[in-house]
Amino acid sequence: MRYAQGGGLTDAGRAARERIRLQAVERFEGGEMNREIATALRVSERSVERWRRQWRERGEAGVLSKGSPGRPRLGEKQIARLERELERGPLVHGWADQRWTLARVKTLIGRLFHVSYTVEGTWRLLKRHGWSWQQPIRRAIERDDAAVELWKRDVWPRVRAPRRHATAGSSLRTKPASR
Repeated sequence: MRYAQGGGLTDAGRAARERIRLQAVERFEGGEMNREIATALRVSERSVERWRRQWRERGEAGVLSKGSPGRPRLGEKQIARLERELERGPLVHGWADQRWTLARVKTLIGRLFHVSYTVEGTWRLLKRHGWSWQQPIRRAIERDDAAVELWKRDVWPRVRAPRRHATAGSSLRTKPASR
């Protein structure tokens, strides 16, 4: 069952749905037709058809819910371990530089916990636990900050084009003309 808002059934809702499936099994055993079962249980005929097929193949166990199909979740201990590993840095885990990308974190989660996340799911997981993305500042290794400051102070004012000053008839008026 899909929900437009991305939600799902609560535990109580799943239990109620499970009871409906078991009622369907009783009716299968009683020889009722799919349409009659669907009407009585207020579900679609396609659901009843699917349940009947699963019941024929695997018995009552085939009809039982397999649980939420949602993303696998890491427990609090696993999250704490993941954070410790992230703090150790990518070099420790075999990457050539010190940048954590979502793809790398996803791979790390798979290696540590044998759980598969999507890149988007990895981002949601990290965001839920207070992590944020950061763009590294890229600077040349040869950069000399003192020389840059000196250039900005001494050379830039001479190179920069002088500002135009407002003159009569120019569009650079400071006050609107009064009429």
